[in-house]
Amino acid sequence: MGDAWPWLALVGLGMFHGVNPAMGWLFAVALGLHRQSRNVVLSALAPIALGHVAATALVALAVVALGAIVEPRLLRVAGGVLLVGWAIYHGLRGHRHRVRFGMQVSYGGLAAWSFLMAGAHGAGLMLVPALIPLCLAGTPARELLSGGSLLIALLAIGVHGLAMLAVTGLVALLVYDRIGVGFLRRGWINLDLVWVLALLATGSVLLIS
Repeated sequence: MGDAWPWLALVGLGMFHGVNPAMGWLFAVALGLHRQSRNVVLSALAPIALGHVAATALVALAVVALGAIVEPRLLRVAGGVLLVGWAIYHGLRGHRHRVRFGMQVSYGGLAAWSFLMAGAHGAGLMLVPALIPLCLAGTPARELLSGGSLLIALLAIGVHGLAMLAVTGLVALLVYDRIGVGFLRRGWINLDLVWVLALLATGSVLLIS
């Protein structure tokens, strides 16, 4: 479990991002309903996942680059400060900066929307605690891959992205085919609050570890 927890965290965060309507499935369903096509829902999933992966990949590459010149302890502290700061910002002002695209958006625009939403939510920052031990420590996975930290970072983002895509697609199809978006008005967990608390908790753990 000691070596597996970063991978499990990446998968778990990918699943959480997939469940969160702000990360894509609600937009995919809205496009499908607007254009009256289930195929539109399915075709929207790829650009949504691509934008999300691109946003998280930027953070992963930053971790690898900084890890070459900064001690892991300092990197953990910096990551903790960023996570706590982002949680405070997101909790106070994040709802005022929603990224809006119309129903005529192209797939390129949809990928850009997903990229911006993932960045606005700090999705990549949340992966830092899992990326540091994977990319900057002598884990078995890193030793098996000749590309070292960079290859591990790309693999980690791929695992996270696949988990996000799978859950996003599953939720989008369930809502489009069976449930309908009306349940959001009847009752839905405040995932923004859950996300803010998760950012705070993760940042605090990094600071005290």
